[in-house]
Amino acid sequence: MEFKSLKNIESSFRQIRTFGIVFLCLCAAVAVFSIVKSYRFAEAQRQKIYVLDEGKSLMLALSQDLSQNRPVEAREHIKRFHELFFTLSPDRAAIESNIKRALFLVDKSAFAYFQDLQEKGYYNRIVSGNINQRIEVDSVVCDFERYPYRATTYARQMIVRESNITERSLITRCDLINSVRSDNNPQGFIMERFEILENRDLRTLTR
Repeated sequence: MEFKSLKNIESSFRQIRTFGIVFLCLCAAVAVFSIVKSYRFAEAQRQKIYVLDEGKSLMLALSQDLSQNRPVEAREHIKRFHELFFTLSPDRAAIESNIKRALFLVDKSAFAYFQDLQEKGYYNRIVSGNINQRIEVDSVVCDFERYPYRATTYARQMIVRESNITERSLITRCDLINSVRSDNNPQGFIMERFEILENRDLRTLTR
């Protein structure tokens, strides 16, 4: 009887030890998980700053680095639109693809220019005349002191024909508003009230 009691005590100790080991493992796992989550949360919060709005409300502001990058993104957005909209090749599918991608970056004001050129047969002449048109953006001047941001683009068009190359000046203007980023609009802007201020021949070179 005494031997049986000793076995029961030893079995109980083993169970207690097993439960203790399992409990310690669970505590260690919870501690590691908490540390990892805390580290990730701290890293995420570093990308944000919180500021008081006149001491009354708390609002989330973009980090300083992101704010500094916004003007660069704005110029890149405008440059991308011009390159897509004004770069043409004698390939109808390529023209339609470029125009479609460009129109994701702008409101209907640019679509009105596209329709006007299409109705005048401009794209048909590009294809039938085997003409290539490319654009070189010289500068994009943006006013970030007001919103929507006013932007003026200075560029040159090169119209390449079999017999000559015509260089044209191109000056455009638009307003920029913030938008949602997407695959079709990676910078997160929309151009509004797009207009062409100047588009004239500068010189023609014989090939």
